[in-house]
Amino acid sequence: MPYASGLGASLGIATESAVGTETTASMKHYEFLSEGLTQVPTYLDSAGLKQGQAFKRIQRTQITRFDVNGDVMLEHFDRGVSATGGGGMGLWWKHALGSTGVPTQISTGTAYQQLHTPAPKDGLSATLQIGRPQAGSPYTSNPFTYSQCKVGSWEFSCTDGQLAQLKLTFDGAKENTATSLVAPTYAGTGYQAGIFSFADVGAYAFILGTAAATGANGMTLSGSASVATVVKGFTVTGQTPLASERYGFGNAGRKREQLMNGIPVITGTLDAEFTNRTEFYDLFQNNTTSALQISFTHYLNGVDAAGATGGTGANPYRLQLTLPSVKFKSGAVSVGGPDLLPQSIGFETYDDGAGNVFEVRLVSQDQAI
Repeated sequence: MPYASGLGASLGIATESAVGTETTASMKHYEFLSEGLTQVPTYLDSAGLKQGQAFKRIQRTQITRFDVNGDVMLEHFDRGVSATGGGGMGLWWKHALGSTGVPTQISTGTAYQQLHTPAPKDGLSATLQIGRPQAGSPYTSNPFTYSQCKVGSWEFSCTDGQLAQLKLTFDGAKENTATSLVAPTYAGTGYQAGIFSFADVGAYAFILGTAAATGANGMTLSGSASVATVVKGFTVTGQTPLASERYGFGNAGRKREQLMNGIPVITGTLDAEFTNRTEFYDLFQNNTTSALQISFTHYLNGVDAAGATGGTGANPYRLQLTLPSVKFKSGAVSVGGPDLLPQSIGFETYDDGAGNVFEVRLVSQDQAI
């Protein structure tokens, strides 16, 4: 018997072959925390006057537009459903950034690397399908399928003692409840994923640098040093302006492709203790440009992505965020009592002049996205 609550819910995503063409054939399913996708119709009511009529009449109201929007929240795990099938977090980063990165082998073993960087999102969209169980017998999980979904904004976050999370905000065009629910497929016992956590940022894994260069393994920092400030929370947010009002005649109230129509922005915050004035506050005060990188790495039962055992292999499972050209735009410090002084540090990343803005590096055994 199925569960009649969120315990029986499912989340699937598939990249569309053409924008707005609903597809479930290659759908991949994910464990998730929450979702809020919903269809929002626009109703217009006649304002015509009729003698003796006060209330709006049912015959004179029309739906003129359809819209879909909402968030999806996931924990950031380290690999997908299978090595050849992929289905890891790379698919979400692809849609978050417009990335064209594909897995490439980085060792003679089973370690594969994905490098995701911002690129145009025009021509890129996804179909999402949510299975939502009903509380009445037979407790069916009802399919809600959303097409022409594009990521307008995303947020990666991890705080002290917590698991890493990725939230994506979608703008879509159509909801369909007639498409059959695709039965979810998850990883078997031999390919179980682990979740990246705050504890996976070890020594020399959170660093400040003076510049960044791109090599075979993505961006590396020069003139770098470990962050000495006690940072309790790290958040990076991306915003991609989309023309989401492209309705017009001839499309039955459905929007056309949401094309990028503004300058994308990637910003972030650090929630910290005021540990060392020179490390962040002086960079803020002096308008100094820096590079910032944070790496989450771990092993699965002591085995790295290349199959090396003992917990010391050269290719641990990795989630690495690199911001090559950062301006720290706030660094507020204030005394609020006898406790340690908090510091809220805000930053924005820029193109470094060589086309480098932001990079997500994933290392796992996934050979596909």
